[in-house]
Order: sequence, then structure tokens, then C-alpha cells
Amino acid sequence: PFYLLLQRNRIRYLFLVVAVTVGFSRVYVGVHYPSDVLAGALIGMLVSVLVLHSYRVASKRFQKNPLSTVLTVSLICIGLFRIYYIQNGPLELSPDEAHYWEWSRRLDLSYYSKGPMIAYLIHLGTGLFGDTVFGIRIMAVVFSILSSMVLYFFGRRVYDEKAGLLSALIIQIIPLFSAYGVIFTIDSPFIFFWILALFLFGESLHQTHTAHPKTILSWSMLGLSVGLGLLTKYSMAFFYPCAFLFLLISKETRKILLTKGPYLACILSILIFSPVIVWNATRNWVTLRHTAGQVHIAEGLQISPLSFLEFIGSQLGVITPLLLILMIVALVQLRRKYPGSLLFWFSVPVIGFFLLKSVQGKVQANWALPGYVTGIVAFAAYALKKFLHDAKWKRILTATALSMALTVTSIAHYPAILNLPVRFDPAARLTGWKDLGSEVSAFYEEMLLNKPVFIFSDRYQISSQLAFYVRGHPVTYCINGNRRMNQYDLWPSFHTFIHSDAIFVRTGDVRIPEHVAGAFEKVEKKVFTAYTKKHAKIRDYSIFLCYDFKGLDPEKPVTY
Repeated sequence: PFYLLLQRNRIRYLFLVVAVTVGFSRVYVGVHYPSDVLAGALIGMLVSVLVLHSYRVASKRFQKNPLSTVLTVSLICIGLFRIYYIQNGPLELSPDEAHYWEWSRRLDLSYYSKGPMIAYLIHLGTGLFGDTVFGIRIMAVVFSILSSMVLYFFGRRVYDEKAGLLSALIIQIIPLFSAYGVIFTIDSPFIFFWILALFLFGESLHQTHTAHPKTILSWSMLGLSVGLGLLTKYSMAFFYPCAFLFLLISKETRKILLTKGPYLACILSILIFSPVIVWNATRNWVTLRHTAGQVHIAEGLQISPLSFLEFIGSQLGVITPLLLILMIVALVQLRRKYPGSLLFWFSVPVIGFFLLKSVQGKVQANWALPGYVTGIVAFAAYALKKFLHDAKWKRILTATALSMALTVTSIAHYPAILNLPVRFDPAARLTGWKDLGSEVSAFYEEMLLNKPVFIFSDRYQISSQLAFYVRGHPVTYCINGNRRMNQYDLWPSFHTFIHSDAIFVRTGDVRIPEHVAGAFEKVEKKVFTAYTKKHAKIRDYSIFLCYDFKGLDPEKPVTY
């Protein structure tokens, strides 16, 4: 690259001599064949030409559109890093990712706990790149980049291009949002559809006020986006009350409720979501029952100070303390007039709901995620308007908040540098699965030499991870023993596989349940211990080699 770059400088020949000398030395010392060196040189030249061409194109574009060029280059760099990280990083599939991959092998209109979008997207990724970690997670990279791009356009629409750019970059350095740029769960596409719906809502408002001829198209696109969001995560339903409250709050926006646009969007979104309703209606409304169990409706009104404090702590952790506080300040300060009122009503109701919910029972750290999207835009706009132009201490505070978020996110990618004990290391649950899969694979392949073998567990997380990490990706099963229902209970089970052998895996050094042991003629126990790369113990697994299946009565779920 230096040879090509320094076209008018004789020193470029020095770099060429160095390159040729290094290539010759690789052949001389017997490390590579001449063909390897020539192939490497050719690839290097092609990469150099590509990089230099990209640099020149970016330079010209920067002169015309500096802010959008900065965003494009930044997102390309972030995307390339994440692709590298997925391929070479320390994190294996999470249990949820493995379970959603299991869904993608059995496409349906919906699933026990979630809509079908995540399964369709993983099916697309693995169809392109195989049943690999990369095939599953590449969509996380795609949707993270798309989220930033749409957030840029949204920020530019409601404020200006600087606010859009800052918002698009900030969302990439917040720990929780950044995690969903690598780990592919329902939140990756959900956040994209939420941001897209926000952008289309803003466009619809603008076109309605200006009597634009394509107003109906904008409202229709909004309905499509909300509908796709509902197919991804049911929390998309928060978009309805947030939009209604915003439209209701002032005389100008209240008039929009008298137009047909909002109702068209609402009806269209429900139509798109209707396959999930049909699927549930034929399965005793299992998703509704599951959701009711998740939010502890059956427990009624109760006070749980510990859950409340846990939720507060989790939000400070996944957003970072200073940034969270400054977001809230910005939302409050900008709330009185548009577009600040729009940002306020699409944030505070969501966060406030889960804050109140945490008083009654446990709330997961990611549940309030959509409420922070407009908080990011509010912070970006207010920082550019106030924080960065007021007292010096406010500028320092803003810089510290962003630096803290970036630091936490960077460390989260390589948590081993903190050398945390396993029980305090959040990445520990994403390691050890590949080794477990290799251990079970050895037993599985040996037992297959004699007769058919099936693999099962008593937890869907283990069953899903074994399906992915055991060689050949076998079909796995999950028995129902005093646990809540999961997707495996809706799929065919192994109860008709009489006289087959099996491998049963449980967490911990534990005994096999008596009713499971009684279903086989013979059972052998093995204990496998998973370790980190630094040889710290993660967890034990009990692997039971079961011979000659006699039959086992199916059990109904205890809860949903």
C-alpha cells in the first residue's frame, strides 16, 4: 500500500524492496512454497488497491457530505470488527441463540414464547453461511448497522444532521445496544423495527401537517414496521400507547387522531401480526399464558423492594450511570415542545412502566430497551445545544459519560482482562458449551455404532446447545420434569423410540431422576467439567449414558 500511495516519492521503492526481501526469506527458510508467497503478494496487492480506492472515494465524499461520510466509515469499521470478533472472539453461542437456531430448523407461524421473525432471520443467515456461529450472528451485525443508519435519519429529521450522527454513534457504544450487534437474539431486529417505526411515525406526522400526497403511504409503511416488530417481540405493542399519548398531548397533534392515517397503520400492523394470533388460538393460547407467567400476574399486587433495586442497578449497568442520568435530564428539559415531546413520550412511559413493574416482581435488564432509543436522541440534541456550550464542567461530564460507556463496552468484548471469578463473570454462561458438545459427541458417535441414539436434557438451554455443538447437529429433546413449559413440549418427543439408546445431560454433578433411570435397562454416569481458557472451573455436567429405552410417559408442564 505504501508503494502505491507514495507515487511521487522515491522512498516508495524501499517498501517494495522490503516486501520482496520478506517474501524471499519465507521461501529461503522453508516456511512457505513460492506459490504461497506469490498468492499472498497478489492478495495483498488487491487489498491495497481496494483500500486506497475506498480512501479516495471517501475523501471526495467527505468534502461534499462530511457527517454522513463519517457515519458510513464508522459503521463499516464497526461492522468489520464485529465480523472479526464473531469469528475469533471468546464468546460461544448463548443458550437463547442456540434455542432460536433450533426454531429456525422448524419454521412455523409462531413459537411458544416469541414471534417467528427471529427464526426466519436465523434461517436466512444459516442458509447463506451454514449452521455456524457466524451464520447465526451475522444478522446481529446487519441489524445493528441498519439501526444506526435509521437513527441517523430520524435524528436528522427531528433535529439536525449533527444530532443524527451523534445519536447513530452513541447507540453503538452503549453496552446493551452494542451487545446486540454481536449476539443475535430478538432484541437485535426488534430495536431496528422500533427505530424504523419512529422514523416513519415522524415522516407521517410531517406529511400529514403539510398535506403531502404520499401521507397514506407513510402511515401504511408505519403499520408494516410495527407489524414486523410485533412478529419479532411483543414489546413492540408499547408503540401504540406511546404514539397515542404523544398525539393526545397537544392541540396540534390531537387533530391527527381525526384523520384515517393512524388507524390504517394500526389495522395493518394487526393484520401482519394475525398469524401469531391464529397459531396461538390453535394451541390453547400458550404464548399468552407464558407472558402472564413472566410478568407474575398470578401473584397479584405485591411489593418487592429487592426487585426494584435490582432493576435500577441493571439499568445503570447496561446503559452506564452518567449517560443514563444525562439522558433523563435531556428528556425532561426538551419535553415541552416538539420534537422533544415526541422523544419524551416514546421513552418515559416505557421506562416508567417497567420501573413500576419492578416493584411487583423481577424485570429483566433488557425489557426497557426501546425506551432508551429516543433518550439517546434527546441526549445527543441537548448535548449539542447545551452541554457542549455551557460551563466547562458540563462538557467534562458529557465527555466522561461517553468515555465511560465506550470503556465498559470495550471491556465487555474481552471480559477476561478483568480476571473476574466465574460467578461474577457474565460471559461465563457463553463459554464451555463447545467443549461439552465435543464430549457428548464422542459418546454419541461411539454409541451410534450399535443402535440409534437420541439426546435429551431437562433444560431447554442444554438441549439447544447440544443440538448445535454436538457434531452433525442431531435432533435433541427436553423432558418435562417439574418445570415450566418450553418450545420442546410443542414438538414431537422421543417417547416412541423403544429400544433405542440415549444420552441424558444435566447441569451439575447430580443423580439421574428415578423415573428416567427406570425407563432404561442400564445407565452409566459420567461427569464433565467445563473450564475457561484460564482453566477456571465454569460448571459441572452429569452425562448419563442410557441403554435400551423401555418407554417413558409424557409429563405435562407444571407452569407456563
